[in-house]
Amino acid sequence: MFGSVVAGLLTGLSLIVAIGAQNAFVLRQGLTRQHIGAVVAICAVSDIVLIVAGVAGVGALISSHPTLLVIFRWAGAGYLVWFGVRSLLAARTSHALTAKALPGKASVVLTAIALTWLNPHVYLDTVLMLGNIANSRGPVDRWWFAFGACLASVGWFAALGFGAGRASRWVGRPSVWRVLDLLIGLVMIVIAVLLVTG
Repeated sequence: MFGSVVAGLLTGLSLIVAIGAQNAFVLRQGLTRQHIGAVVAICAVSDIVLIVAGVAGVGALISSHPTLLVIFRWAGAGYLVWFGVRSLLAARTSHALTAKALPGKASVVLTAIALTWLNPHVYLDTVLMLGNIANSRGPVDRWWFAFGACLASVGWFAALGFGAGRASRWVGRPSVWRVLDLLIGLVMIVIAVLLVTG
């Protein structure tokens, strides 16, 4: 049991802790200290749902319908390009971190949902990969493995979002935000290109 939980935790972290659209958004939202709890909850709960679905056997269904992944790939790439261009345009102007310049909660929630559920890599990592690894461990241990992977997701997103919130006082200068918006915009567009070409 303990070994399966640790294996799930480490495997989950190895897949989640990477520079990607979702992590970049959680980081940015944490630095703004706006709606961090909602963003962390959406990302973590979504991962939990997908991991459980993978262990329950939904991965086999997705594997037998590759058209679904193609649809998600193009929809996700389109959204990432839009988000990336928006970040690049924001980087052109020197702006301070003010409440007036920040998006509302509804916009933040919808972006978190879109960056999670329109990303085909989320399905590959959680439903297919974690689901297959978990199911190779037997009928009981697979759920302990899934529990460890879920812990990894909750811990990572909470640490990223709330940890960034604590660092926000050091990144309040407009020049820092211009660089951050530039980097996030480039990351989003590169990931979109990789989605389409890969």
